[in-house]
Amino acid sequence: MEPDRLEFFRNLLNERLRALLSEAGATLGDLTVEKENLADAIDLASMESNRDFQLRIRDRERVLIHKIKEAIVRLDVGDYGTCLSCGNEIAEKRLMARPVATHCIDCKTELEQLERSTRDM
Repeated sequence: MEPDRLEFFRNLLNERLRALLSEAGATLGDLTVEKENLADAIDLASMESNRDFQLRIRDRERVLIHKIKEAIVRLDVGDYGTCLSCGNEIAEKRLMARPVATHCIDCKTELEQLERSTRDM
C-alpha cells in the first residue's frame, strides 16, 4: 500500500479511537450520576434497562478500541492491509468500510462459513 494511503488510514484509526475514548468517558460520567427520585418501579426499570443497553454498547466499543489499537500496531510494523490468512493485500474498499479488518473478503467469508457450520453442529 502506498505511504499516503497508510497515513490516511492511520489518521482515520486515530480519529475513531479518540472519538470512542471520548464517548466512553462521557458514558462513565453518566453512569456514576446518582439515581434521580423516580416516581415508580416502571421508571426505575426503564432507567435500568437504558443503563444496561448503554453498557452493552460500551462493551462493544471497548472491543473496537482494542481492534483499533491492534490495527495501529500493524501500521507501525508494516503489516496493515495484509490478510492474516492468505497474506494477500486487503482491498482498500474493505479497509474503508472496516479499517480494523485483518482478513481479505474471501478469507473472512470462509471463516464465517466455518464458524456457522461449527455452530450448527
